[in-house]
Amino acid sequence: MGKNESVSIVLCGEAGQGIQTIEAFLIRLFKAAGYPVFATKEYMSRIRGGSNSTEIRVSSRPVAAYVDRIDLLIPLDADALSHLERRITSNTIILGEAAKIKPPEHRPVIDIPFSRIAAEIGNPIYANSVAGGVVAGLFGLDLALVTEEIEGFFGVKSPDIIQKNKEAAVKGFHLGKELRETGRVVFEIRPEAAVSDDIIVSGSEAVALGALAGGCNFVAAYPMSPGTGVLTILAQHAREFAIVAEQAEDEISAVNMALGAWYAGARAMVTTSGGGFALMTEGISLAGMIESPLVVHVAQRPGPATGLPTRTEQADLDLVLYAGHGEFPRIILAPGNLSEAFYVAQKAFQLADEYQVPVFVLTDQFLVDTYYNVPRFALDRVSIKPQIVETTQDYRRYVLAPDGISPRGIPGYGTGLVGVDSDEHDEAGHLTEDLELRVRMQQKRMRKLEAIRKAADRPKLMGNEDYQTLVVGWGSSMEVIKEALAEIDRPELAGLHFTWVYPPAPEAIHYLRQAERIIMVENNSTGQFVKLLHAEFGVAVDHRILKYNGLPFSVEELVREIVTILTEE
Repeated sequence: MGKNESVSIVLCGEAGQGIQTIEAFLIRLFKAAGYPVFATKEYMSRIRGGSNSTEIRVSSRPVAAYVDRIDLLIPLDADALSHLERRITSNTIILGEAAKIKPPEHRPVIDIPFSRIAAEIGNPIYANSVAGGVVAGLFGLDLALVTEEIEGFFGVKSPDIIQKNKEAAVKGFHLGKELRETGRVVFEIRPEAAVSDDIIVSGSEAVALGALAGGCNFVAAYPMSPGTGVLTILAQHAREFAIVAEQAEDEISAVNMALGAWYAGARAMVTTSGGGFALMTEGISLAGMIESPLVVHVAQRPGPATGLPTRTEQADLDLVLYAGHGEFPRIILAPGNLSEAFYVAQKAFQLADEYQVPVFVLTDQFLVDTYYNVPRFALDRVSIKPQIVETTQDYRRYVLAPDGISPRGIPGYGTGLVGVDSDEHDEAGHLTEDLELRVRMQQKRMRKLEAIRKAADRPKLMGNEDYQTLVVGWGSSMEVIKEALAEIDRPELAGLHFTWVYPPAPEAIHYLRQAERIIMVENNSTGQFVKLLHAEFGVAVDHRILKYNGLPFSVEELVREIVTILTEE
């Protein structure tokens, strides 16, 4: 997608300079002006200093993938140009304070006095609104819309602060307008009328809203980026939706609180990242033994140990797939975009309740920290169907049901006792060392896996059904694969995306066997999903495109890698 259809704007500066403030304002502004918009960020694990950047794509049609290309760069500190050097080309337009950023001779900069204008208004912090105004002027947006959005964005601030931000934005707007009218910087992107009905969400918001739609009324977590955003959002709306939101003292407490909540009749989730999830594995096994529903959101980041805590990766699939001692069924879901994040999170609660197993929602830093416009969530597509039964006096929690799913009661709802035990147990939940009964109980638990497998959603085919080469991905790689395939535009090439990761739908084998060549795309170093597909279907993958430097795939590099593979054979 070229500059006539999509413009990539990148702002870069130190942590604490307000990069995210400009990002949030511009996203709202462009969406209000009728443009599809996408934003993602990369940032260091620092409160101050370092180099952080955000990419905003303004487009004539929906976009949801990261690109390396920078069409317009606004560097806010001296290190920004060196930090982004590999992405800057001769076509990159740089707007900045020449004296402040000290560009090399071969890298001309259009000098914009952000700091001086902000100081004249009264505070250096207003430089952000100046920058936002300049961008608005460059795109020929309506000034009245700009000031209206400023008022809405800073609405909780004092009237004086709102007025000064408006003044800063207006001054910046006129500078940008002048650059446009003199022909020095011109972007011609057509608005898209359908955008007016869309909403702007982040990945964290989509997961949190999906949890609410799934009936979540209890969330427990120990803060760990990038999974903390889901806890924060649910806590902000706790009173509004009657949610118990608990910041536990550690991850062990969080998962056990969630299990206790399910036992009492709530619909509970925990949200964490890989390092925090590692501490939960004994609780995950407890869920397996007591056959408790559980929803766990794991926002992946690079490891091992602390790794790169503010970067992205898809390296926790094996961890989630094999977490816990002993053998028990589980479900792993990995949304491919923000719309799927909502529906997947909602569905996770229903699946957990229905099959009485832990359900994992695997996202990553890229997905949860990304914003773009999506169609309004169709609430008529979601429903809450509790599976709890009213107990009788002869109720047995673990009755040996043919499908492995014993009717689940909760204390106080009916006349029966609801006994659960972390040891092996009989049908009433009492501890047992009867070895023959142990075998029957384990077989009962594992029978649920076959029912789950039959209910699994089949993977999504992207492109021509008569393909020879199949590009396979899972989780957050969906949109970048989709855009890369559109750029390559070859009829023999198609994509296959797995949102329901485990157990994969049996129908997936038909897509895989049809392909003469399979290319796997993963944000990890070992091809974890390759191993899963081989274990499930015995499928051999011809090529792997793996990335594990902490950044998401860009459209350009995926196009380059796929074309290289196609050309070499």
